[in-house]
Amino acid sequence: MDGSTRPTIVIPGDDPTQLTGSPHLERLHAAGDVRLFADRPETDAEKISRAAEAEVLINTRSMVKWPGSVLEQLPRLRFITVCGIGTDSVDLEAARRMGIVVSNIPGKTAPVVAEHAFGLMLAAAKRAAFQTSEVRAGRWTLMDNIFLGGKTLGVVGTGPIGARMAALGRGLGMRVLAWTFHPSDERATTLGVEYVELDQLLSESDVVSLHLKLTADSQDMIGQRELELMKPGALLVNTGRGGLLDTGALIAALDSGHLAGAALDVYPTEPISPDDPLLKCEQVILTPHNADQTPEGMDLLNEGVTDNTLAFLDGQPQNVVT
Repeated sequence: MDGSTRPTIVIPGDDPTQLTGSPHLERLHAAGDVRLFADRPETDAEKISRAAEAEVLINTRSMVKWPGSVLEQLPRLRFITVCGIGTDSVDLEAARRMGIVVSNIPGKTAPVVAEHAFGLMLAAAKRAAFQTSEVRAGRWTLMDNIFLGGKTLGVVGTGPIGARMAALGRGLGMRVLAWTFHPSDERATTLGVEYVELDQLLSESDVVSLHLKLTADSQDMIGQRELELMKPGALLVNTGRGGLLDTGALIAALDSGHLAGAALDVYPTEPISPDDPLLKCEQVILTPHNADQTPEGMDLLNEGVTDNTLAFLDGQPQNVVT
């Protein structure tokens, strides 16, 4: 970019806190005029106001959405980097049409997120939330836990996170089935998984773990039909995106007893509403979209968006999605 003027770098809604207080901010301040907003913009008009002068936009959390109608009001914008793998917060077609480069951070926090997914699976299998609630209420409720060793783990999506989840499952002694849009024998050998059709994975797995990005092809991929295909007493884990899963159908599968439990870190609407019927389901483990929020994970993400920004400003954009 033209080195005669400092580019304007806007962080439009650092909520939950991501870059605030990070040492990587110093690298950004050295490269341009950084404008960080600690609270989340509530309206499209507020997004436009905050980003009006932006040449670079760092979308630290996926909760701030950038539809085409907003991007069209930002004529100076040339680059967006998201703080993670998923780019569903940005209208990619509009960005492409307007010549806005969009980058993500593929794989950097895969071990962190996969460890969280693995922990969710264990918590659901051992009835951790339910039994904690029972003990606190003074009840000594005996209920069978689920032993996972020797059981089958179905991994839907085998990018960096899904691949790590498969490895963790194998370490527990689980057989691992996998599904992806583009399977290959070479990839299966590398990961130590067996690629099968989605219906087979659902019907044979004791645990199904979702690790796909949200696209038009994956929206509502797991609905009533797919949940009914799952084994009675199976578990479902979702650390991908809330839109992968029909939550109403999941609630019905839990309430009927068809599924033994579910563990979710992501939801169609975030934050989840206090009156969401999902909160009334007994055998669920719920976390607030924080799978990557360890000190190590946060630093890796902050390093990633900073590296993406500096690479773009140097005329060599990296991790380009569109």
